[in-house]
Amino acid sequence: MATRSSGVVQNEAGQHWTDQELLTSVLSDRHVPGTGASRWRYFFSGVWLAYLIQPVSDLFKHGGAAWIAGGIIITIAFCAIYLPTLFLCESRPRLALAGLATLAVLAAVACLVYGKNWTPLWIYVSAAGGFVLTSAFGSRLATFGIFAITGCYLLFCWITHLDLGTTLAVLLPVLLIGLAMMGFRTQIGLMHELDQARGTVAKLAANEERLRLARDMHDLTGQSLSMITLKSELAAKRLGKLPSSAERDAVLAELGDIGRVSRQTLHDIREAVSGYRRPTLAIEVITARNALEAAGIALDDAAELTLRSGTLDSDAEAVLAWCLREAVTNVIRHSGARHCWIRLTERTGELSLEVTDDGHGFASQAPDTPDNADNPQGSGLHGVSERLSAIGGSLSLGPADAGRGFRLIATVPAVSISGAATGAHNGTL
Repeated sequence: MATRSSGVVQNEAGQHWTDQELLTSVLSDRHVPGTGASRWRYFFSGVWLAYLIQPVSDLFKHGGAAWIAGGIIITIAFCAIYLPTLFLCESRPRLALAGLATLAVLAAVACLVYGKNWTPLWIYVSAAGGFVLTSAFGSRLATFGIFAITGCYLLFCWITHLDLGTTLAVLLPVLLIGLAMMGFRTQIGLMHELDQARGTVAKLAANEERLRLARDMHDLTGQSLSMITLKSELAAKRLGKLPSSAERDAVLAELGDIGRVSRQTLHDIREAVSGYRRPTLAIEVITARNALEAAGIALDDAAELTLRSGTLDSDAEAVLAWCLREAVTNVIRHSGARHCWIRLTERTGELSLEVTDDGHGFASQAPDTPDNADNPQGSGLHGVSERLSAIGGSLSLGPADAGRGFRLIATVPAVSISGAATGAHNGTL
C-alpha cells in the first residue's frame, strides 16, 4: 500500500515518487481492454474462421483444379481482409469500410459461383459490419447496416435455393452476431471514455496536491517572514530614537539587511508558488475590487472580465491576471488616485487588458520608479513585461487621456486565445 506525505508517495518497497511520477506510472501501466493488437486478440478474433473449412472441403468433392483454386483464393482473400478490417476500424475507419465492402463482395461472389454452401460467409460479414459500422457511424446507423446485411443474406439464400430450415438456422447467427458485435464495439468505446476519465481524475488529483503544497508553503513561511520583516522594522524605529553612535548605526544596518532579505525571500516564495497556482481574471477582479475599496479608490470594471474568464487560453489568461494584479498594486501604492477603470478589449489579432487611473500620472508608476514593485529594482512591471513577451504579448505604459493619470495596456496575440473566444465582436467587450 502506498502512503502519501507532502506531495510524495511511498510504496511498499520504500520507493518515493512525486505526484507527477506516480501519475505517469499509472497512466502508462494501465491497459484498456479491447485495445492494441496482441497475438491473443488476433487469435480469438480469427479462430472462428476455422468454420470455413466446411465449404472449402466441399470444393474437393466435385469440380476441377480451377474450380478448387478459385474457392481457395476467395477463402484466403476473405480471411486476409477480415482481421485487418476489425482492427483498423478505429485508427483508419475509411480503410475499414473499404474492407467491409470487399468482404461483402467476396461473399456475394462465393454464393453466386459456388452456391448455397457459402452463404454462412454472411455471418462474418455481419460480425465485421457490426464492429466497423458502429465505429464509423454510431449504433443507430450500424443497426440499419446489420439489417441490410441480413437482407443480403436472405437474398442470396433465395438465389442459391437454400432450403428454408437451413436459411432460418443461419439467419439467427447472421442477425444476432452482428448486433452483438455492435454492443461489443460500444463497450470498447465506453472503456476508452472511462480510461480518459480516470486519467483526468488522476491529473486533477495531482493538481490538487500541488495546490495544497503551494498553500502550505505560502501559509507556513509567508506569515513567519512577514513577522520577521515587521519586527525588524519596529526594532529599527526604536533604535532610531536612541542617541547616534557607531554601534547603533551598525545595528540599524544589520536590521535593514534582515528586512530586505526577508522581503526578498517572501517575494521569491510567492514567485515559486505562482508556478503552482495559476491566477484567473475572475479571481483577480474580485481581489482588486476589495483592495481598491479598502484604499478608498472607486473601481469601474467591465462585467466581461468575469464572464470571459475561463473561456480564454489558460496561459494568456494567467499572464493577463498577473498584469491586472501588478497594475492594481501600483494604483494603490503609488498613484494617489480616486478612480480606477479596468477594461478588456478585443481587436483584430489581439486581446488587451487596460487599467487606467486618475492619479499622479506616468512618472509615479513607471518601471524605473525605485519601489513600484516588491523590490527596489522595480521588478514588478519588468516581470509582467517578461511574462507577456514569453507568449508573444507586449506591455504599454503611458499617461491616461487629457494627460492626467496612468494607463497600463497588456496585449496578447489572438492566436493564444482558445476557440471559445473567437465569437466575440471587435471593440470593447
